[in-house]
Amino acid sequence: MDDGHRGKMNQVSDDYRYQDGNYEGYAPNNGYYQSGEEPGQEEDAQSDATEGHDEDDEVYEGEYQGIPHPDDLKPKKKRKSQALPDEFRDHAELIAEKMEDEEQLAHQYENIIEECSHGRFQWILFIVLGLALMADGVEVFVVGFVLPSAEKDMCLTTSNKGMLGLIVYLGMMVGAVLWGGLADKLGRKQCLTTLLSINATFGFLSSFVQGYGFFLFCRLISGFGIGGSLPIVFAYFSEFLSREKRGEHLSWLCMFWMVGGLYASIMAWSIIPHYGWGFSMGTNYHFHSWRVFVVVCSLPCIASLIALKFMPESPRFLLEIGKHDEAWMILKQIHDTNMRAKGEPERVFTVANIKTPKQIDEFIEIQSSTGTWYQRFLVRATTTLKQVLDNVLYCLTAQYRMNTLFLAIVWFSMALSYYGLVVWFPDMIRYYQEEAYKSREKIFYQESVKDITFNFTLENQVHKNGTYINDKFMKMKFRDVTFEDSLFEECYFEDVTSSETFFKNCIITRTVFFNTDLYEHKFIDCTFVNSTFLEQKKGCHLDFERDNDFLIYLVSFLGSLSVLPGNIISALLMDKIGRIKMIGGSMLISAVCCFFLFFGNSESAMIGWQCLFCGTSIAAWNALDVITVELYPTHKRATAFGILNGICKIGAILGNSIFASFVGITKVVPILLASSALVGGGLLALRLPETRDQVLM
Repeated sequence: MDDGHRGKMNQVSDDYRYQDGNYEGYAPNNGYYQSGEEPGQEEDAQSDATEGHDEDDEVYEGEYQGIPHPDDLKPKKKRKSQALPDEFRDHAELIAEKMEDEEQLAHQYENIIEECSHGRFQWILFIVLGLALMADGVEVFVVGFVLPSAEKDMCLTTSNKGMLGLIVYLGMMVGAVLWGGLADKLGRKQCLTTLLSINATFGFLSSFVQGYGFFLFCRLISGFGIGGSLPIVFAYFSEFLSREKRGEHLSWLCMFWMVGGLYASIMAWSIIPHYGWGFSMGTNYHFHSWRVFVVVCSLPCIASLIALKFMPESPRFLLEIGKHDEAWMILKQIHDTNMRAKGEPERVFTVANIKTPKQIDEFIEIQSSTGTWYQRFLVRATTTLKQVLDNVLYCLTAQYRMNTLFLAIVWFSMALSYYGLVVWFPDMIRYYQEEAYKSREKIFYQESVKDITFNFTLENQVHKNGTYINDKFMKMKFRDVTFEDSLFEECYFEDVTSSETFFKNCIITRTVFFNTDLYEHKFIDCTFVNSTFLEQKKGCHLDFERDNDFLIYLVSFLGSLSVLPGNIISALLMDKIGRIKMIGGSMLISAVCCFFLFFGNSESAMIGWQCLFCGTSIAAWNALDVITVELYPTHKRATAFGILNGICKIGAILGNSIFASFVGITKVVPILLASSALVGGGLLALRLPETRDQVLM
């Protein structure tokens, strides 16, 4: 290779020389060629740097990655001893060199993203990742919406329903930690594609399984899949954004979680009440409307999965693992896509070389001829999980320990109060509805009924000391009906369905029960004389459709919609007032809103306070997502986010359990607990470092 050609290459390579935190010589301005050389000469130089040399020239293999040619090192060798190979160098020295390289890359990458501009490519990725985030929001609401109908098909007890609500959060908690760690090792796109596939597959499958055990398992795996979407989506999208755009556009992305809640509420409202939608195969297989709703809830995940196939891997992640060429091609694709959309297709991507951090081999890949396939798989899986564990422990090292601890407390306190109250609000509304329902209860004393056929519905009644002789109860329903100290003589019950109906201390003589669901536990301290039970109903007949079931969907819809103003405000102010003030201010204002819940003594009041609380707290959630992304380096970003999101799910589980246990007992404990958690978390958040002006490390 002649000296003139090498000089030209050194000139290109020096465009990104890091000096005192800045890259001198990098000033793309408007992106057009403005040097004194002719355009053809500069274009040839860049072509040589990125696509190879002419056939007559000998290509140095490391030249493309910016590695100096061995001939260039000869003067230095005369002044200093020859550097030792990496395998003979101290590990701490290699780590220090890697960290220095990463710092240089962070500043250079920020300049490159600014040159690529913010445009069509980022907006397309915004929609694709937004659908994945929407799927996460839908997953949280699915079980709550289907429980009233699913308990009829699956004979769910109270403990079964509680476990079904809990299992989704458990799956999401484990998924967040595991997928976050894997995304830092295997790549953002690969892990996101895999977890969306798992969520879509098991979410869709859960709509067809009939047994409670299989349904529980499918929702667990579905939650495990979608649990990693939040850490990966924010880490993934942040690596395509410049410093000036990051806070605002990550906040806009958070709106898709709200859209997921709205989508689930609207679909539930439109589909589930039509219980007859579906089909049956014999007496053991039923596909009712709530199962149709579960299928529909898989659509955002499927749409995101398909669209993600056409999106590239994060170039920042690729540079981190030493894949320079692939990262350069993706960055050029981003640049060209945005420039064409802006009507400037002639604008040239001026980047010739990008700093690549020092690569430290963590394990040696085993050969395909070594052992059996499952042995090789086991070795790879074990090694990868060990690397994930190392990443988790890295977040607890001295450099990040306090930030991780503070963030964990803030995430936990937000989840405890938010998810606890979000469950508590609907439960309190139902409690007020039940109290109003009981207040309309009708009581009948010492009624005597003889030779009468009942073929209509009895509801919300108490019959005391009644006498029923030769009466027929045919094709009717009992709902919240109680018979106390009554006599039934020569009566006939046929095709009777009941809910919350009991016979207490009654005498039942020469009476026949045919095809009813009046089971033994519904007769309390009763005396039977020559009475017969024939062909009792099989299956689940636990409850009827309630006229106010739609309030469940309405409350969720309004709660999701109420966060829209908070989302808009947080997006517009995130880069103006900073992440820390946003978190602290939002949490403290939300704590004040909690105290107004003492005045919520009706359904409408509780709905109003719920909307106010959700609207004020959403800004803290958005700022937490942003600052969590910015506080950690690229090779640990998704891992840290996954850990903190897993802690968030623990707070959600505790909040759901604690707050629900006080419904109908007292409002003081839930309100004080939520307020205290928000105040403590908000004040602690003020001690976190502000990340508004820093580049992504």
